[in-house]
Amino acid sequence: MPIRPEHVFLYPIDWPQLSRFVRFVRAGGRCEHCRRPHGRRVFHLGDGRWWDGEARCWRNGRGRRVRRPVENLFEHGRWTAVVLACAHLDHDPGENALHRLAALCQRCHILHDGPEHRRRRWMNAHCRRALGDLFLGPYPMRGADWITPVWVGGRACRVAPLNAR
Repeated sequence: MPIRPEHVFLYPIDWPQLSRFVRFVRAGGRCEHCRRPHGRRVFHLGDGRWWDGEARCWRNGRGRRVRRPVENLFEHGRWTAVVLACAHLDHDPGENALHRLAALCQRCHILHDGPEHRRRRWMNAHCRRALGDLFLGPYPMRGADWITPVWVGGRACRVAPLNAR
């Protein structure tokens, strides 16, 4: 996968060689989670089950043998080209120890990174809303009475009574 320009400084200078070593030397050109081969088109059912042409058997999303599917393969199946990527298992691009890297196909990579992507999406939306509230929020539209207490009879009220102005 290409590295975003703003994240290039997080990776070591020898990242291409390290990634190639993990994907093709250590993993042997196969996904380390489901065993799909790099650079080949595989027939799969979309739920993780795929046809291993070399072993001539069906495998699940973990690479284990499973029974032949009973569904109509022409309706549910499709072909996908497999591309391996070197994934950080702890989601930290600065940590490049070999035991923290894995060669993953597209499916396994997105399943592995899904919770982290959802967490980052929530955090970005939360920060964006907080900045909007701070600088561009609804306060100017609703007036200062909405955020500052109104003093009525010597005590603060949250909502200004209609005759307080």
